[in-house]
Amino acid sequence: AAVEMRDNPNLRDIPIAVGGNGPRSVLSTCNYIARSYGVRSAMPNSKALRLCPDLVVVNGRMDVYKAVSKQIRAIFERYTDIIEPLSLDEAYLDVTHSDHCHGSATLIAQKIRHDIFSELNLTASAGVAPNKFLAKIASDENKPNGQCVITPEKVSEFVHDLPLKKIHGIGPKTAEKLKSHGFETCADIRKSSIKQLSLIMGKFAKVIYERSHGIDNRGLEVSRERKSLAIERTFANDISEYSECTDAVVNLYPKLLERLERVGDREISKQGIKVKFNDFNQTTVEQQSDNCSVDTFIQLMDKALERSNNRQVRLIGLTLGFVHSTHTKDNQLAFVFD
Repeated sequence: AAVEMRDNPNLRDIPIAVGGNGPRSVLSTCNYIARSYGVRSAMPNSKALRLCPDLVVVNGRMDVYKAVSKQIRAIFERYTDIIEPLSLDEAYLDVTHSDHCHGSATLIAQKIRHDIFSELNLTASAGVAPNKFLAKIASDENKPNGQCVITPEKVSEFVHDLPLKKIHGIGPKTAEKLKSHGFETCADIRKSSIKQLSLIMGKFAKVIYERSHGIDNRGLEVSRERKSLAIERTFANDISEYSECTDAVVNLYPKLLERLERVGDREISKQGIKVKFNDFNQTTVEQQSDNCSVDTFIQLMDKALERSNNRQVRLIGLTLGFVHSTHTKDNQLAFVFD
C-alpha cells in the first residue's frame, strides 16, 4: 500500500487497499487510513466497502513489490548478513556483531530507516530488542514510521502487563481458554509454573512461560526452505454439484504442477485439500504422500465434502507439503523491520 501511495500521489491521503476487484475478492493489505475504519488484510472486498464506502481498491503489482523488497534487502545487507525475511516487507536482522554506528542497534535501526526513506521514499517501523519475540512486538508499537527500543534491563517491565494474545501462537480460542483459568497477561503467567500450565496447554506451556518472562532463545533462520505449495480458486458463484467440485480439482491440478516445476526438485511429503463453504467456514483434509496425484486430491475432496452438511462450496484449494530441514543461526537478534 505504501508503494502504491508513493507511485500515485492521488492515493496518499485517502483510504486505499490492494487486491482484486471481483465480487469474491479479498484484500491483500490496506493503508493506515483504511485501517482506521476497521478495514484489514484478508477481508472480503464487500465487507471492507461496507466499513469504508470511500475505499479505493487498486490491483496489486507483485513484480513492483518484489523489486522494492530486493532494494530494501540490499540496504539491510549493508549492516548485517544475518537476515531472516518474514515476508516482502518484514524481516529480522541480527546486528549483535555489527561494527556500524559504534555497534548500537538503536542507531543502526535509525540509519536503516533513514536510508529506506531517502533512497526509496518509503517509511519503515523498527523494533529493537534482545530477541525475536520482543523485537516483533516492539516493531508494532510505534507504527507507522516509528521505532521502539526494549533494552535488556527494561525487558521484565515491558513484558509484565503484556496481554497473552500478543504471544505468537495464542489465538482467540487459546486466549479464551487461558482466560477461563485466570490467565490474561504475562504477569498472571509469572505467578504460575510450567507444571501447572502444562495441565492446560500441554507442550505449549513452556513457550508461554518463557515468553511471559521475556525469554526467546530462537536463532535467526537465515536459510529458509519452502515448506509447502498451494493453489486455490474462489468461485464467482457458490457450487453444490459433485461434478463441479471434481472439475475444479481437475482444472487446478495442472496449474499446481506448473508451480511445482518452478520451485525445483523438492521431495513431497503430503497432499492436502481445502474446502471453504458458503458460510465462510472451511475444512482441510491431508494425507501422507510421496508424489502429486490428482486421484488422491479427489479422494481427499470426497472426505472434505462429507463435512459439508448441505452447505454450498465457495472455494477449493490444493496443497503439497515438502520434506524439509531447518538451518539456524544462534546469534542474538537485534530488531525487526516492517
